[in-house]
Amino acid sequence: MTTLSSPSSNPTTTNPAFLIPPQTLIPPDFPFDSDPDLNPNPPPPARSPGRLPPSTAPLMSSSDYGFQSDPADSDDGGGDGGGGGEDPTPRARAQAQAQALLLPPALSPAMSRVPSLLHLSFNQDFGCFAVGTDNGFRIYNCDPFREIFRRDFDSGGGIAVVEMLFRCNILALVGSGSNALYPVNKVMIWDDHQSRCIGELSFRSEVKSVKLRRDRIVVILLQKIYVYNFADLKLLHQIETIANPKGLCVVSQNSGQMVLVCPGLQKGQVRVEHYASKRTKFIMAHDSRIAAFALSQDGRLLATASSKGTLVRVFNTLDGSLLQEVRRGADRAEIYSLAFSSTAQWLAVSSDKGTVHVFSLKADSGMLNNDRLHNTSEGHTSSSSMISSLSFMKGVLPRYFSSEWSVAQFRLHEGLQYVVAFGHQKNTVLILGMDGSFYRCQFDPMTGGEMTQLEYYNFVKPEESL
Repeated sequence: MTTLSSPSSNPTTTNPAFLIPPQTLIPPDFPFDSDPDLNPNPPPPARSPGRLPPSTAPLMSSSDYGFQSDPADSDDGGGDGGGGGEDPTPRARAQAQAQALLLPPALSPAMSRVPSLLHLSFNQDFGCFAVGTDNGFRIYNCDPFREIFRRDFDSGGGIAVVEMLFRCNILALVGSGSNALYPVNKVMIWDDHQSRCIGELSFRSEVKSVKLRRDRIVVILLQKIYVYNFADLKLLHQIETIANPKGLCVVSQNSGQMVLVCPGLQKGQVRVEHYASKRTKFIMAHDSRIAAFALSQDGRLLATASSKGTLVRVFNTLDGSLLQEVRRGADRAEIYSLAFSSTAQWLAVSSDKGTVHVFSLKADSGMLNNDRLHNTSEGHTSSSSMISSLSFMKGVLPRYFSSEWSVAQFRLHEGLQYVVAFGHQKNTVLILGMDGSFYRCQFDPMTGGEMTQLEYYNFVKPEESL
């Protein structure tokens, strides 16, 4: 197993050569297009356009990543024993494991009870989501909704953090406490083809969260962030932050242009790291502490919310300029999550008030080529309806009356924590609740108003799903 010690100095690894990115994990009956960036050596193209049949996709084991496996797990050959048949090759074993994911798991006492949820998060393209429970973790597909697999541990299997890497077999796990299978101060690298951990990063304090890119691993502690190269686990960067108990940090996913956002060293400040240009930008986003933030996929737009929870601000990450300010409401609220749509045309917000809001943005990802704000775009015709009818009194009445309000809303249970994202279907929002709820809703960009519920499932109590 590859192990790194606490990075008080530049760490070293016992096996610094895992150079090949992990490969797609989703079982072959799922109608996804494969992600070519996850496999550097794809098979020859098929005769007609489209993704290759599942049987032609190469499957890899941990040795392909360069992680060091236990000697007992190595293949010593064996195949010509009379009457016993040949030992399966690594490829055959991996295929068998992938097929096993399609079979319903056998019920055990741990699986028959309703688990307590410790963690919820979407993957990088909002196509899947991960659930950490008090006895393991689960991975679900969003469209169509379906459980892909689960790993329930017999005892002490609480998982407080589960971070996916798009749709592949490598995940980052963090345990939930002193009695958990994995400690709170280690990031465990889990290979689901082997159903075991094949590496770890160890620290002197509790890991608050983990973020993954195809080329980076970002580990967030209470007052420090470590950035590692995914290819060899080399420590690249250390960042000091103000106390960050939520583990707030986001990274862009565009290849070659990594943008990282984290809390700064002052209350209400965010720090933006542009690694391609080696620039650091500090933005005083709010007067009170930062409660949540989100990046557009290209890393050019940043949405922030403070502990007051009434306003959400959108900034240009290149120069730190404020582009737009929208209002969630007048009462204080705890903002749980923010999410941009794929084109940054819309912004979704969830809070403890039980309402998910969708806002129309004036600057999408294609409108900042000159670092200027343009307020003309098809599909934004509804934005005028969100500005208060009293906006002509701006400068006379308080700012509340000239605020920009949400286009669409969806009502949920107040006080429960929800995570939001935009679905792959047009004008749809995905909502995950810490009670095990999954909602798919649709909004009308022209008329706005209450969203329409398209689907509801309870993934910890399937009998309650509609």
